[in-house]
Amino acid sequence: MIKYIYPDGSHCYRALHTTYAVFRDDTGKLIARAQKADGALYEFEIASFELLEAGRNYS
Repeated sequence: MIKYIYPDGSHCYRALHTTYAVFRDDTGKLIARAQKADGALYEFEIASFELLEAGRNYS
């Protein structure tokens, strides 16, 4: 799993297989590219991300 932290401090979790890229755009913003349930790719700004270890409980 990946935990994306948004610029406003909120967060979401995504399955690793739905993540296609994390990169900086031309303005220096950190961008994540992921796949929606219908297969379409989309991009959104994040402040950071964490790779979560399988079988570990996070609070």
